[in-house]
Amino acid sequence: MVKTTKMLLNELSAYSDPFGKISRLLKAEKIFLLKKSFYETDKTKPGYLFAPIIYGPSYLSFDYALSRHGLIPESVHEYTSATFNKDRRKKFHNFFGDYSYRDIPKAAYPFEVQLYTEGDYAYMMATPEKAICDKLYTLPPVSSINEMTQLLFENLRIDETEFEKLNKKTLEELSELYMSNNIRYMIKTLKKVQK
Repeated sequence: MVKTTKMLLNELSAYSDPFGKISRLLKAEKIFLLKKSFYETDKTKPGYLFAPIIYGPSYLSFDYALSRHGLIPESVHEYTSATFNKDRRKKFHNFFGDYSYRDIPKAAYPFEVQLYTEGDYAYMMATPEKAICDKLYTLPPVSSINEMTQLLFENLRIDETEFEKLNKKTLEELSELYMSNNIRYMIKTLKKVQK
């Protein structure tokens, strides 16, 4: 369960030094620091649950979401998330893993994101279409379908079967929000393979 410093101080109010008790709980690994003033009490919880708590607003995307959706074969050990209007990339590390955050266009941010709940925890993750748009938006531009094909299937190792399942209409709608040549070339590549 996620607890704030205020919640812990309230629970530990009987102690003469509640801050000292928090320090001892941390040292004994009874609680785990997520970020300043936020703690987790259960060390068995998966790290992706904490991505929106560590920095937000944000949702899981990029490589992590591509892996979860089966678009890339590798399992990704960094929790990669999308943000907007933050102006710079952010990285964090805690007991549960490594977290990174980077901007996408504000206009694209709220679309094609799904809410997931696991018990008392909730997090948001990009759909497969949104995750691939987010990823391509952050990469240097390509200038042809051939370059995009190489980028997708050789460099990023996107699974061609899963790629063919992407919703073209959704991607076209998202493309208007990103204004990215990479995404336009990706849609052209999709049209080519879906024929």
